[in-house]
Amino acid sequence: MKTDFLDATDRSLSIAADYLNKQEVVAFPTETVYGLGADATSEAAVSKIFEAKGRPADNPLIVHVHDPQQINHYVTEIPAMAQKLINAFMPGPFTIILRSNGKVASTVTAGLDTVAIRIPDHPISRALIREAKLPLAAPSANISGKPSPTTAKHVLKDLNGRIAGIIDGGATGVGLESTVVDVTGDIPVILRPGGITKQQIEKVIGSVELADALKADQPKSPGMKYNHYEPDAPLYLIKGDQAFFQKQINYFQAQGKKVGVIASQPLVDRLKADICYRCGDINNLSEVAAKLYFALRYFNDTDADIILAETYPNREIGEAIMNRLEKAATNHLKQNI
Repeated sequence: MKTDFLDATDRSLSIAADYLNKQEVVAFPTETVYGLGADATSEAAVSKIFEAKGRPADNPLIVHVHDPQQINHYVTEIPAMAQKLINAFMPGPFTIILRSNGKVASTVTAGLDTVAIRIPDHPISRALIREAKLPLAAPSANISGKPSPTTAKHVLKDLNGRIAGIIDGGATGVGLESTVVDVTGDIPVILRPGGITKQQIEKVIGSVELADALKADQPKSPGMKYNHYEPDAPLYLIKGDQAFFQKQINYFQAQGKKVGVIASQPLVDRLKADICYRCGDINNLSEVAAKLYFALRYFNDTDADIILAETYPNREIGEAIMNRLEKAATNHLKQNI
């Protein structure tokens, strides 16, 4: 299959919508990462997502719609608490899990009686959904298990020849996938932290729980069960001060390894490694989040033998950053204090 690389014009949106209506798969930008979309009501179309990504069949997909009214078409009901969340965070980097009415393909829900739905806050993705007149099942547009794509070139590198088209909408903004909240139980649960923080959610509906994604046998949300976001080289998370971080660099270099470092300012400028990637500013974790996947992919184009990454405060969007790093990591190196 030849992958059509499209610019962000009305004509390109029409071409992409035509592919979708012909049960093909198209990658498109959202405010979080690039998504890989197909008709969420078609088993045949959705199967092409799993085939292109090499994605496990028990890993559910998120359905993307363009306005809140569309949500009613695919769920049995919208409880009052869910409506508050929809009003507060949609469109945006937020996904809500509700009871499915069975209108989306069973492969989208992984056979569960729940469905994950979001409204992306990106003009291209919403325009594409409107043009296609379809709900789009859309996981991140990458090979399963690898870092999510934040540019169209990332998608092309992973999926060229596997999908019908890619719409180039430039770099994404948030850089991490949406927050996923399950409201089908007695207590709302964050299944995957993301661009909307726990603190923001609690201001709207009160206390919420944070699921242990590493213990999910039957995931209700993407990002819960399997390893994700892994760069080609082993990734180690470093928890300690500058001297401890440099000691780990020196240790691996003494073994003849070329060491890459992912760290924010000011730490990154104080470390001596073979290759360094400046992943934002420690005082601006939103900037770190936006650059994280780009950093992980950056090292795939280098000859680094090992990557050492800084760890971040586990609060606000730092929860999402650490969730992704934990999933990507081979091991942890912690300073004894």
